[in-house]
Amino acid sequence: MDVKAAPNGVATIEDRILRITGYYGYYPGYSSQKSTSSRSSVTRCKPGANCPSALSGISRQLSPLSVTEDSSAPILELQSRGSSVCGHHVERQNRSGDEGTQATHPENSSPESRIQARCQSCTSTVLKAIWGLLIILSVSSSWVGTTQIVKITYKNFYCPFFMTWFSTNWNIMFFPVYYSGHLATAQEKQSPMKKFRECSRIFGEDGLTLKLFLKRSAPFSILWTLTNYLYLLALKKLTATDVSALFCCNKAFVFLLSWIVLKDRFMGVRIVAAIMAITGIVMMAYADNFHADSIIGVAFAVGSASTSALYKVLFKMFLGSANFGEAAHFVSTLGFFNLIFISFTPVVLYFTKVEHWSSFAALPWGCLCGMAGLWLAFNILVNVGVVLTYPILISIGTVLSIPGNAAVDLLKQEVIFNVVRLAATIIICIGFLLMLLPEEWDEITLRFINSLKEKKSEEHVEDITDSSVHLRSRNRANGTVSIPLA
Repeated sequence: MDVKAAPNGVATIEDRILRITGYYGYYPGYSSQKSTSSRSSVTRCKPGANCPSALSGISRQLSPLSVTEDSSAPILELQSRGSSVCGHHVERQNRSGDEGTQATHPENSSPESRIQARCQSCTSTVLKAIWGLLIILSVSSSWVGTTQIVKITYKNFYCPFFMTWFSTNWNIMFFPVYYSGHLATAQEKQSPMKKFRECSRIFGEDGLTLKLFLKRSAPFSILWTLTNYLYLLALKKLTATDVSALFCCNKAFVFLLSWIVLKDRFMGVRIVAAIMAITGIVMMAYADNFHADSIIGVAFAVGSASTSALYKVLFKMFLGSANFGEAAHFVSTLGFFNLIFISFTPVVLYFTKVEHWSSFAALPWGCLCGMAGLWLAFNILVNVGVVLTYPILISIGTVLSIPGNAAVDLLKQEVIFNVVRLAATIIICIGFLLMLLPEEWDEITLRFINSLKEKKSEEHVEDITDSSVHLRSRNRANGTVSIPLA
């Protein structure tokens, strides 16, 4: 039963209920115009013209989202403003309709975009894998080449510290090589000084100052020189295979120092890897029945691995992570520090006749330049490989230098592998590979095993279904019906 119109404009009980409940799209007089609004349509009206039938059509066709943003206020405003607002809402509705039709195009083209995204991801993965394979071969071959050239040089020239100093000076060329690559690949090329200042931020916000040059470069330059010098000393006492295998223990030492100094996460598998590395060291010393030269050589190799690990941990502690340009800048800075402040050491060794040679013309410049060039190439490849491919592949390339050196030593007949030496090498390699496992390796392994179990269960269900269907078809062909058991 209808009631009289109230002062507030509500005409019926239905209108009051709709107003109280906040029904979407309600406006006063809704019930009286409900029957006519269902037959009305949206008409485009000119500004200033009257649109009597457009109100109901618009209120019917507007989406709930557009109305609920401001509750019932827009509808009241629409009535008060009249026909001038009518054209605005009709255009808004048409615009929303056009947007709706445009929104359907991405849905229709979504499979194509997904296919393109998958193709791009597959292409990038393949390219990274190819670059990774090339860098693995380059890293291992450069390290093997450096080690073997040192062994060849020792036949006629034994000055390990001079060789270390000479090869470290070549690090100065690291940043020029990086800047040449920047000029060849970058779209927005920068000047050498601007790029140098940008990369010098590794030392701090103020860049490279004299104080920071001495404070940061001195300890790292000393550790760099000690690492290479002890490595060359070990090559005089041991074979290239043994030294390269023992040097791979630096991964275990990095973990132990990071755990103690940097408070990194404890991982049981890496503790096992460290124990395996120590076991391999002891077995390597035992391979020659603890001969004096063997023990000294093992000590030199382990010392080289230890200083290398200390270098990496201190770098992470004081300088943090660095990109390719910052790493090139830092290594070149170490080369300058070596040239300026450590050049007096080979001079002192020369005049004290600890490392003496007859004349500069008698120096094996070919071997020295080859060793220094391969050493520089190894450092560049390690830093470039982190940018172009996965970092784990660089470590794999390093550990592959062990079988590479073993193959060369066997061809040169400089080493005879016994059971103990072979077992020690294998144990060290396994420990090195265990160090490469990610921190969430156990969770990843469990997920992989669960996925394999799910696939096997699905295949088993599919096989049972196929066999039952085949049995039914064969029984029907024979005129019999089989009832599968539950």
